[in-house]
Amino acid sequence: MTSATTLSAALPHDHRERLMRIAREVSVTEGTRLFEEGLRADRFWIVRTGTVSLDLRVPGRRAPVIETLGHGELVGWSWHFPPYLWQLGAEATTPVRAWEFDADAMREMCFRDPEFGRTVAVWVGRVVAHRLHSARIRLLDLYAPYGSGGLL
Repeated sequence: MTSATTLSAALPHDHRERLMRIAREVSVTEGTRLFEEGLRADRFWIVRTGTVSLDLRVPGRRAPVIETLGHGELVGWSWHFPPYLWQLGAEATTPVRAWEFDADAMREMCFRDPEFGRTVAVWVGRVVAHRLHSARIRLLDLYAPYGSGGLL
């Protein structure tokens, strides 16, 4: 993940403080599925400690890991875009401590304060762009005849 997509780099201090007002501390055991592709996206997390792997369903194959996330990284962006369905799956690959956020509450905060909402939208957009790039590279590595090679 790039520094521009982690929470501390993505949101100014006052917006981070506002976001943390609706945070709930959670612990997730290793091997726990946080969400499944295609199901309702009603929350998201920011990793404090541990790692979470993102995977993508590929028909007829085991779901490949697209990216592994750690400290300060956003887990889940599908809550931000209708129809609010997960586009990937996620699993704790180690014990994880995280801040969990309710998607409805977050969307309401973004609606009430357009400046805050724009900052969050830019952050989530950067995360989506990064994850799309990671998925492309990973799928090329796994399934293209010559891998990703020098296509970057």
